[in-house]
Amino acid sequence: MEARIYQPAKNAMQSGRGKSGRWVLEYQQASARQIDSLMGWTGSSDTNTQLKMQFETQEEAEAYATKQGLSYHVIQPKTRIVRSKSYSDNFRSDRIR
Repeated sequence: MEARIYQPAKNAMQSGRGKSGRWVLEYQQASARQIDSLMGWTGSSDTNTQLKMQFETQEEAEAYATKQGLSYHVIQPKTRIVRSKSYSDNFRSDRIR
């Protein structure tokens, strides 16, 4: 079974960065999804795709995957670029328009 380990991005609907430092282990889909003939819903018998396990560090997540015998790949988070912004910069004479 395959898993991926990643650090989720912050919620776009909120300005805070709470709970964004944790690492998540998520199982990959093992079987194809089927369409239910009666209702038309898409479903699968693979219940592991519903699991999202959270860890404090990347090493803890890797240790868990190794202990469970999972093959995994780690997706490194992108670095956040912080640009200082000031209201007065809108009125600078050398501003590029």
